[in-house]
Amino acid sequence: MISVNDFKTGLTVEVDGDIFTVLDFQHVKPGKGAAFVRSKLKNLRNGNTVEKTFRAGETIGRALIENRDVQYLYASGQDHAFMDNETYDQFTLTQDQLKWELNFLKENMNVKIVSYQGEILGINLPNSVELKVVETEPGIKGNTATGATKNAKVETGLNVQVPLFINEDDVLLIDTREGKYISRA
Repeated sequence: MISVNDFKTGLTVEVDGDIFTVLDFQHVKPGKGAAFVRSKLKNLRNGNTVEKTFRAGETIGRALIENRDVQYLYASGQDHAFMDNETYDQFTLTQDQLKWELNFLKENMNVKIVSYQGEILGINLPNSVELKVVETEPGIKGNTATGATKNAKVETGLNVQVPLFINEDDVLLIDTREGKYISRA
């Protein structure tokens, strides 16, 4: 058990039978009435974000999340196969479990699997990945005074706004948290 007064960003907790990670929290002490903690929590099972308010000093269950290194192997229809790097056990996750992550996954890529008491909740990607541009319009010379950007499609199907000097077959560094261009690799 953990007190809500000890909340930290990234802490995983169990509330009402669901597993949440703390995205944001604020201790509030109004002039009249009891103190409370206002928090923003992300459900690790379905990805929904909720706002919850707890009384100051209230205790809730702490969820111990396990992270293991795995390798993404291949896609087969709606299923995506992974292999544990230590035990070589293979398992699959559905396309619904990997909505955002599929924008960045390439075959043979190493990621971390997130599980709670044997239940696989999803995967954690590295903060940035290298992806090859497969389609983009040519840049127009003299159009750079305002830091103009253009659309580029990378090998995983993700569309990213990039500077005009980026061409097809360039390898880019893409931020996996926001899906934005960082630099050329």
